[in-house]
Amino acid sequence: MPDREHRIAAMLDAVDAVTDGAPPRVLDLAGGTGTISLRALARFPGAVATVLDQDPVLLSLARGSLAGQATVVAADLGRSQWVDVLPHRDYDAVLTATALHWLPADRVAALYAEVRAVLRPGGVFVNADHMPDDSTPVLTKRIMARADTHRHARYRTGAALSWQEWWARAAADEDLASLVRDRERIYPADHHNQEWTPPATWHVNALTAAGYAEAGVLWRSGADAAVIGLKEG
Repeated sequence: MPDREHRIAAMLDAVDAVTDGAPPRVLDLAGGTGTISLRALARFPGAVATVLDQDPVLLSLARGSLAGQATVVAADLGRSQWVDVLPHRDYDAVLTATALHWLPADRVAALYAEVRAVLRPGGVFVNADHMPDDSTPVLTKRIMARADTHRHARYRTGAALSWQEWWARAAADEDLASLVRDRERIYPADHHNQEWTPPATWHVNALTAAGYAEAGVLWRSGADAAVIGLKEG
């Protein structure tokens, strides 16, 4: 994702804005390999990070790359009990990227309220994901089509691994192969055909309904956006 660094930078700008330079306490939600946490720790010396995910392969990679730097925990965001594994309940920021589109609408709406409950007053929640702009549907489709063309061109030249190629390599790795099999038992075969990507306006309305004092779009690039919710201070 060529703009991945841009979206994470926008997230961390928001974290900086609500902590006034103090080291933040960050929850990297559905954090996978810990990409967001690594960047948060690099930007904010002294930051405290928690990575939460369910995927055993990605959790293993996160534990390796963040050893001694962050707490890494396993939980299923499809159930409200995910909050029980958290080491803190007063995060300055909860951040997630390109992850929640696997959850159905009612679960995302409920999750937004659950996230708000683990934020300290004045904290922020940011979700960056595939969120088309419903005010420009024709243009958005064209942008998405061009992005797909460029992405597949990179795959063909070997400049980047496709999703399928990455997982094929993981399955062939002697340290990860057993975890890939564990992962296949967790996720159904059609899991990655169940994406749900409503427009950013849906997410903003859901954040408002979940009780955030302010909600809006923090960042946008083509068909992707980051929405933010501010808990009352």
